[in-house]
Amino acid sequence: MGLLDGQVALITGLARGQGRTHALALAREGADIIGCDLVADMPAVPYALAGSDDLEETRRLVEETGRRCVAVHADTRDADAMIDLAGRAVDELGRLAIVIPNAGIWAAAPLAEMTDEQWATVVDTNLTGVFNTVRAAVRPMIDQGSGRVIATASTAARAGMANFGNYVAAKWGVIGLVKTFALELAPHNITANAICPSAVRTDMMFENEALYRIFRPDLDTPTTADVEETIMAARHKLPTPWVEAQDISEVVVFLASEKARYITGTAIDVTAGLSATWGA
Repeated sequence: MGLLDGQVALITGLARGQGRTHALALAREGADIIGCDLVADMPAVPYALAGSDDLEETRRLVEETGRRCVAVHADTRDADAMIDLAGRAVDELGRLAIVIPNAGIWAAAPLAEMTDEQWATVVDTNLTGVFNTVRAAVRPMIDQGSGRVIATASTAARAGMANFGNYVAAKWGVIGLVKTFALELAPHNITANAICPSAVRTDMMFENEALYRIFRPDLDTPTTADVEETIMAARHKLPTPWVEAQDISEVVVFLASEKARYITGTAIDVTAGLSATWGA
């Protein structure tokens, strides 16, 4: 018996990173998975995004657990696409119990130099995409009288961050959305929460030369070791340079389960001690 037997979870950003580990963690606990990924690069984003092969690999890995998986090419910025995805969850998998708006990107520049494209691409993906996904997914949840919303926020939702003003604004907005959804959906027995991870070891951050240059502008060719040193010194207090994606997935499973049935309207920090430096 798994914690999520008979449940169906919709996950955006499914192809790799946290989206993939969330899908596998939920599947191992008995949930069927439906999800999407853009599977295309964005001109404003300075690193390669997931491709069709990544999405297919996630589908294969989920099905290896014995659970069903529907993996779709879709853009969370497209509201109609998210409505269609939520409809497919019900039509093809029988119901929709959990939604995890996880898709996210970054494009860095000082705010005074940030282009319209950099601003819009990040905010539309990281904030409007969350709204589109949750709005579509909660419609069948309301009809069912239960559900779970688990959004990916960030430690960038807790403070300012130089060069990442678009990302920070979007992630602060995610927490605001979650709290408002929690209030509006509580009468339908639907919970809504966010998770705020620190530096997670995924393609978005790890072995990403563009990001390394942001963290270590003092070096011509910063390496993983250089960035790990920076994160350890300036951010994480526990002796680890990265939080693993699986650590975030463990929190997702908890929030999706009956063990968290009375937790709603909050954001859980997974920061290896960084949150100890913030005000109460």
